[in-house]
Amino acid sequence: MKKIREQVLEIVKIAQDCPENLQQACFEILLKNALSVEKLPAEGMQTPQKKKDEKQKQEPKGVVEESAKTQEDISDNDIDIKVKRFLKKYSLNADHLNQLFYKEGDQILPLYDDLKTIRTSESQVRITLLQCLRNAILSGEFQTTVEAAREEADTRKCYDNNNWASNYTKKAELFDFDKYSRNLQTITISEAGKATLADLIKELQ
Repeated sequence: MKKIREQVLEIVKIAQDCPENLQQACFEILLKNALSVEKLPAEGMQTPQKKKDEKQKQEPKGVVEESAKTQEDISDNDIDIKVKRFLKKYSLNADHLNQLFYKEGDQILPLYDDLKTIRTSESQVRITLLQCLRNAILSGEFQTTVEAAREEADTRKCYDNNNWASNYTKKAELFDFDKYSRNLQTITISEAGKATLADLIKELQ
């Protein structure tokens, strides 16, 4: 209470320095702010230890460790022969793949966060190329679905609905179509697309 009384007296002095017509408003604002600060530790603020404890409750140590155990490098035995030929042609190997992806069970999942571009159109193309590579590692088919590319673009906040079709059409030489159609469901990359993909793999290392 003594601390609060001292604060009130200090607020009164500050308010008295204001023009007479503003003194009441100034006093109320400062008093409200002082009281809210006093309450924060008990009501609103979380100490670092409390945050840590809550995080541990949300993410049990065992779950994190178990997830880490299931993550594996991609071995030569995992890679389809078509992808091995692609890697050899462009002086790449499994180590390059392991910089971008990891294996979890029977799935290949991405490690990369940064697409190394700020352009929405370029992000769309890079997402598609990398998804084609990711799917090809096990299947040998350098292809992905339009919906999968759209979902990742949306997740990465680079989905441009108005220019989605034109972005593909402008880069049609990288894919198996001359012009993107809204009815298209699956996208396969061309030989030119594979060359661009190889450069992209090296850029993202």
